[in-house]
Amino acid sequence: MGGHRAEARPVSRVQDVESQRGVVRAVGAAGVPGETSTTTRTTTTTTATTTTTTSTANPDTAALESDLLDGFFADPPTLAPRWFYDEKGSLLFDQITRLAEYYPTRAEAEILRARAADIVGSADTMVELGAGTCEKTRALLDVFAPGPAASEPAPPEAASTCPEAASNGSAAAADAGPLFVPVDISTEMLFGSARALTAEYPGLRVVPVVGDLTALDGPLPGEPGRRMVLFLGGTIGNFSDAQRADFFTMLRAIMDPGDRLVVGFDLVKSPERLTAAYDDSAGVTAEFDLNMLDVIARTVECTGLDRADFRHEAVWNPGESRIEMWLRAVRDVHVEFPTLGRSRTLAAGEGIRTEIARKFEPDVLADELAGYGYVRPTVWTDDAGDFGLVVVVVD
Repeated sequence: MGGHRAEARPVSRVQDVESQRGVVRAVGAAGVPGETSTTTRTTTTTTATTTTTTSTANPDTAALESDLLDGFFADPPTLAPRWFYDEKGSLLFDQITRLAEYYPTRAEAEILRARAADIVGSADTMVELGAGTCEKTRALLDVFAPGPAASEPAPPEAASTCPEAASNGSAAAADAGPLFVPVDISTEMLFGSARALTAEYPGLRVVPVVGDLTALDGPLPGEPGRRMVLFLGGTIGNFSDAQRADFFTMLRAIMDPGDRLVVGFDLVKSPERLTAAYDDSAGVTAEFDLNMLDVIARTVECTGLDRADFRHEAVWNPGESRIEMWLRAVRDVHVEFPTLGRSRTLAAGEGIRTEIARKFEPDVLADELAGYGYVRPTVWTDDAGDFGLVVVVVD
């Protein structure tokens, strides 16, 4: 895990969120797997401190079918982590971050609290990729946008639904204060976080963006050199080497010299602690893993992919320096996807890999980032040496 939100679900729309000097675009949608709406709703919210533009749409069944063709019929079979995240999956992940065995959230929060002023610096625009509940980000927001508590803003449903109001509200608020742009795939969680932040930080402008954090287009909002992009939670470990290279290259293309990138990463430690973090005694991570089968079953036509036929497993792969999560068949299983014209039999004991979580040595990621044009690294760890945070500057 270490931040399961590595891959957002791709869909067939582009959302533009206008800000003071640019547009950040995320290829994504507000819908979650399993929604059945056949219409698209556009909602624009403008308050004194918040401007929100989004829409909801059907899940992209074609994207899942493409992922299944690429992964499920490979050797070994794999499922893309993006399919963890229906609303239930998002809530389960939030529960995981609070578990005793799951140390990354607490360790990263320790670093953020201790180094908040150093991290924020002179930034006036903060973009968080995979923002979720924004709980850990509050340590930075306390420095980024301090101020007294404000009254609860009008909910989105009560605000204007006129598209022009979004751009007008954004323009009017352009110089009103620091800007926070949370990017995530879970609509309800993202909007709930935005409403809460608007109430807690009255001087903060919040522009939530629903979409794929691996497919951002630019330019980013805000003044070049005054921006900070956050990628927290250890989510970087969910990428393969090639995916990590693509991600850093994409970000470099939409960032300007002087902008800063902040990346949280999990550190190598004993296999026992690592496997416990991904296979907790309460079974929350197991439910999170198995829930993906439910998401798939209601998103595409299939038979034989029954959660009762699988068990969750987390194993340490020392050769790749990573944890791997698997759904292991407890009996022979025959899975068919009629719309794909494909089927596969899994023997008892055979597994489907659902996630990887790479663990790093303290300086490895900073050295890697230097190869993509990110310089002047600062690396911090928590007191126990469990988790790291690297801050780099775009050259």
